Amino acid sequence: MSRAQASSVDAGELQDGRIAARGAHPVRSGCANAARDPPCGRGSRERCTSPVRSFLSRWAACFLVAMAAIVASPASAFDFGDVIQIAGELAGRPYRPRTAAVPEALRKLSFSEYQQIRYKPERNLWHRAGIPFEVSMVHLGNAFEQPVAVHELSSDGNRRLVFNPSQFDYGSLKLPQLKAGELGFAGLRVHYPLNDRTRKDEVMVFLGASYFRALAQGLRYGLSARGLAIDTGEASGEEFPRFVEFWLNRPAPGDRALIIFALLDSRRATGAFRFVLRPGAPTRMEVRARIYLRENVAKLGIAPLTSMYFYGENQPSATPMLRPEVHDSDGLSIHSSSGEWLWRPLQNP
Repeated sequence: MSRAQASSVDAGELQDGRIAARGAHPVRSGCANAARDPPCGRGSRERCTSPVRSFLSRWAACFLVAMAAIVASPASAFDFGDVIQIAGELAGRPYRPRTAAVPEALRKLSFSEYQQIRYKPERNLWHRAGIPFEVSMVHLGNAFEQPVAVHELSSDGNRRLVFNPSQFDYGSLKLPQLKAGELGFAGLRVHYPLNDRTRKDEVMVFLGASYFRALAQGLRYGLSARGLAIDTGEASGEEFPRFVEFWLNRPAPGDRALIIFALLDSRRATGAFRFVLRPGAPTRMEVRARIYLRENVAKLGIAPLTSMYFYGENQPSATPMLRPEVHDSDGLSIHSSSGEWLWRPLQNP
């Protein structure tokens, strides 16, 4: 793909779903009739004031209502267009990786040790707010050393969420003293009453590079999606763009969909993403993206899927392991045009 300063690729709807057009919500408060309505109703016994004064009063009231509606709408304060603008401006500048000074003790944690660090459920974003969704944060450590910034969009504006060690349960780990604001987050998890109305299950996670995956009712995690793939399988090596910033649109109490904006960055590409998560059976994910290229890309993967297979029941581990199977997927299921279902077990070469 050729380079023209910061080239733009509109990926459109990367997955199934219709995306609403951006823009401020319409204000329907009856203000459109203010100019033509008489200052007093016909036959009214009220003493009429000056028509000009009444007209101005009506429009002043309507103006205040409209301004209040705009201020109260987080979509009008920050929306997909803003993320597109940020991504476009970022593409016009040299790439600078976002890093964090992760303490060595966190970087050297084994996977089992790292799993001991859990976000406290009572500290979840929107916990006890009467909202179906809650969001928890993922701690930096182990293989996850690159921070992401997370914001909440609400009627109060754009609020950045700040790391605090009091948000996490560290289990039996003995770690150096961490300070509030010292670290960012590695990613985030979305919770929703997917299988039980009394419990909010994890329904989606963003963690590592541009990986994300979601769950449907009664299922477990399998394939992961990625925001973008660059030069997969090329001899030059693959580049892994990553999500560096998220904006979570605070839902209303009755909402059954969650809107998330994300900013993607890498050496050769930037991107703006809009996700609409609708949990259920099935869970649906509507994705819209705008991609900008800093440099030429030989192979660009739009809406890529990826999986992992280490060992499983059809290919046991060569050495005794605690877990009988370790994989995201253990086979490929194919539904042919003739209606036949085929199953191809995976092998680890």
